[in-house]
Amino acid sequence: MTEFAYDMAPTPPRFGLVVLQSDETIERDFAAMTHGAEVLASRVPSGAEVTRETLASMEGHLTAAASLFPTTFTMNAIAYGCTSGTAEIGADTIAGLVKSGHATPDVTDPLTALIAACQHLGITELAVLSPYIQSVSANLCACLNAAGINTPTFGTFAEAEEAKVVRISRTSLGEAAHALMADSPAQALFLSCTNLRTLDVIEDLETDLNLPVLSSNQVLAWHMGQLSNQPDAFKGPGRIFSSAR
Repeated sequence: MTEFAYDMAPTPPRFGLVVLQSDETIERDFAAMTHGAEVLASRVPSGAEVTRETLASMEGHLTAAASLFPTTFTMNAIAYGCTSGTAEIGADTIAGLVKSGHATPDVTDPLTALIAACQHLGITELAVLSPYIQSVSANLCACLNAAGINTPTFGTFAEAEEAKVVRISRTSLGEAAHALMADSPAQALFLSCTNLRTLDVIEDLETDLNLPVLSSNQVLAWHMGQLSNQPDAFKGPGRIFSSAR
């Protein structure tokens, strides 16, 4: 047997995603937005239907999901990929549970990232378009209001099944967004849900509406880069990525 010497390649920034079992979109979107970094995913059990009860049930699985990331290095940041789940469980609780499973310096989630993005862009009046039923979406708006972000305009597809949410078409998203913003006083539009396929509509909507358009996966990637002082690790559509740091 012949043995060979080898060099060690430099390690790029590494990030973790705790993905819902039912999510078919977030890994696809992050693959499109990741530049010069690596993103590893772990999964957490989640219900086929989104209710406040199924969202809350994920709390008991977050530490175990985070513990499945490799232990030979520390992630620059780890994100929990559920907007409505964060509103139900609480961002601080999520951060503590994830850090119990992996010693990362920073944990974020779509709700925390959205609040940071609104503060970065100076947004205090935010329209929200959600796929989910009213009881789930109302909790999200309450969390935004508590953070000083008013939600004067709200629209929903009133869908509870994740398998249908992921297949809401680009046309339906565009039509709903235009109708929602027709008379809205909001300064920006938020497309909520990591499983909703929003990434390809953001730039067209920003052009049409002449307003910032934010989405769960977009702000999550942006915030992970900001937290880790690696803003170039992710590049995506929309004004949040093109604005000065």
